[in-house]
Amino acid sequence: MKTQANKQDNAQVKPQHLTVLPDEKISFGKSAILGLQHVLAMDVYVVPFLIAMLIGLQPNQSSALIQSTFIAAGLATIVQTYFCMKLPMAQGPSYVPLGAIVTIYAASGGGELGWSSVLGSSLIGAILVIILGYTGIFNKIVKSFIPPIVGGTIIFIIGLSLLPVAIRDNIYGATDATINQSVLLALISGAVLIIFVILGSLFRTKGSIFRITSVMFALIIGSISAKFMGVLDFTSVQNAKWFSMPQIPFKDFGFSFDFSAIITMVIIYLVLLAETTGTWFAISNVIDKPLTDKNINRGVIGEGISCLIASLLGSTPVTGYSTNAGIISITGIASRRVFLAVGGWFVLFGFSSKLAALISSLPTSVIGGVFAIVCGIIAINGMQVMKNETIGEKEMYIIAIPMILTLALVFIPKDFLYSLPTIVQYLLGSPILVASMAAILLNKLLPSAK
Repeated sequence: MKTQANKQDNAQVKPQHLTVLPDEKISFGKSAILGLQHVLAMDVYVVPFLIAMLIGLQPNQSSALIQSTFIAAGLATIVQTYFCMKLPMAQGPSYVPLGAIVTIYAASGGGELGWSSVLGSSLIGAILVIILGYTGIFNKIVKSFIPPIVGGTIIFIIGLSLLPVAIRDNIYGATDATINQSVLLALISGAVLIIFVILGSLFRTKGSIFRITSVMFALIIGSISAKFMGVLDFTSVQNAKWFSMPQIPFKDFGFSFDFSAIITMVIIYLVLLAETTGTWFAISNVIDKPLTDKNINRGVIGEGISCLIASLLGSTPVTGYSTNAGIISITGIASRRVFLAVGGWFVLFGFSSKLAALISSLPTSVIGGVFAIVCGIIAINGMQVMKNETIGEKEMYIIAIPMILTLALVFIPKDFLYSLPTIVQYLLGSPILVASMAAILLNKLLPSAK
């Protein structure tokens, strides 16, 4: 009787757009399939690939970095989802530190010494982040400076800032196909996603399988289409080994500590925290569960532990991925068990070069077609946070100025950006950070209507 009453209570509080709540249990097999869907939609391999290209790593070093990044993402996802923040979220390598990593590597002389300086500064920065969470300092900042109008704006600009990346870089700028092929593949994967979501809505409970697996089938059908076009290339998969050991600390790499490198990385970590707060708000809004003080403090600690793990594995800082909030919104599945499976898949890929190569061989434009829709969903979630707020003159500026700044920095010419002082490059290189800070400052500085 008690169990029945609990089920009825859960049904009453369950948001209409969710079919499975965060703490609901689903089978191992279902978790594995749905977890793989999240993994396929995430571009975790891109960051280590870019780093390897920017600092000139050898092929074997590049493969080792990608392996370490997969394992770090997997362990970090498990840490945040099950032990720290306890929200359904996936962790992955952040784009934010790219410029800092290249600068620290070059300034420290390159080679093993340069990389050890990158890892050493990441290690110290991660420890400081853990202290920020443990003392509750960051939580106090969030409570004071991020009311719903600002939180909603931050979620909105996350979707807005990622949308041009999805369209410009993943579709128009795809290098693995012609522009005609890329646009067609993006349209196919996007259309399949929408069709499956519509079928899920039309058939309600019986058709929930369509909605739940919409992202996976969009990627699969998009990839099959790419195969017919001659775009899908499995050469790297065939050449890769099934099992390979990752890097071992102090044997394959070491740590060195340079004061200026540490200061640089600490600044980057503060940027990361500011940016990942928006992701936390996005996930919180999608699952209809407000962030508590405990969530935020534990989330910061989890972020620090995740980055510490990444450093010890020879990888770069990780952070929460907002892409997954959009996927939760589309599929309606918010179970933390699915994200435990996400972590498991990443660790498995980290020990198998063949599986990691399979993920990285998915056509860029196929991912872009799905990614663009996910970005739009994230932006709409931001609007939902603000829907109960009175939009007066002050609020208009709080929303409009960050929106303008986001687009201005997304489209900023790279030559102009690289001509600016290094610290300015770090800041302007993150549109989400700049726009978020603008929303916070405008909310504090602009007078409220009487």
